[in-house]
Amino acid sequence: MTPDPAPLEEWHCLRLLAKSSVGRVVYTVGALPAVLPVRFRLDGHNNVLLRAAAGSEFLRAVRDALVAFQTDAVSGADGSGWSVTVLGRAEADPESPEPRHGDQVAVRIHSEWVTGRLLPAAPSPPP
Repeated sequence: MTPDPAPLEEWHCLRLLAKSSVGRVVYTVGALPAVLPVRFRLDGHNNVLLRAAAGSEFLRAVRDALVAFQTDAVSGADGSGWSVTVLGRAEADPESPEPRHGDQVAVRIHSEWVTGRLLPAAPSPPP
């Protein structure tokens, strides 16, 4: 049996988010769940910034929609680690320092709710 993950304070979640660069955006397409791995960074207001292809299905689906964003780090050796989830409204961001990069558009996910968990090491299997 695996011990329950320990909840993290929001400030700790934000520190872990700032150290990471790859996560997953969870959104809906036609009422069905979809998940897209993305590179990201935090802005000065702890919002998640990423890029999307201009005119993409992803951009159409997330624009002005409530989405979830998740990132984590888990040890392959013992299963310990952490997971952080951000819920917030996504928007194409015309005011970012580089709103367009080729055919890429900046997307900002406003961090309205931030939660996380520490994952304890998995117990060793019995001999």
